[in-house]
Amino acid sequence: MHGPDPQNPHPLTGHERVGFLKPLVTAENVEIGEYTYYDDPEGPAGFYERCVLYHYPFVGDVLRIGKFCALATGVKFIMNGANHAMGGVSTYPFNIFGGGWEEGFDPAEWSAGHKGDTEIGHDVWIGYGVTIMPGVKIGHGAIIASKSVVTGDIPPYAIAGGNPAKVIRSRFDEETVERLLALNWWDWPPEKIGRHARALGRMDLDALEGAK
Repeated sequence: MHGPDPQNPHPLTGHERVGFLKPLVTAENVEIGEYTYYDDPEGPAGFYERCVLYHYPFVGDVLRIGKFCALATGVKFIMNGANHAMGGVSTYPFNIFGGGWEEGFDPAEWSAGHKGDTEIGHDVWIGYGVTIMPGVKIGHGAIIASKSVVTGDIPPYAIAGGNPAKVIRSRFDEETVERLLALNWWDWPPEKIGRHARALGRMDLDALEGAK
């Protein structure tokens, strides 16, 4: 009933392409919850290098991915280091290269285009080849269709797709979404999740709300 070891980078025997990310990603300014996995034929160990782009420590933005998320091959998180200030004559980032070019720059000017931290909720399914732009917030339980480009926030339990991604529909009615968010099942201890995994795989909300 305890489930797989969340610190095991390869929890699926015989399938090294699937890995839990929490023990694999130790990069600065990245937070990944337990049981979130990445599936890639090249293996999950290179997730940060291949999938988290323009993430420079001096920018200071954070990538947060919740627990129990499923990330398909080729997911890309574009971080704020990709943005350039657009208010001047040139968009070239003179100041970052030093050698005297940094003199006189106001950090508030060149960081004006930054969109903040990128935050993915718990139990989010992100499909093949999805690109997520800087500062996006994706709510718990959402699903993002393959090849989508997510430029804005996605609410909890929504299905979104396209370029730019738009909400196609909600997975559940508003009352059910509120009940699911109140359930907060991803924070249950592993033993409790194990006892009620079958109900979690179904839509047995009454049973889950009374779960012990």
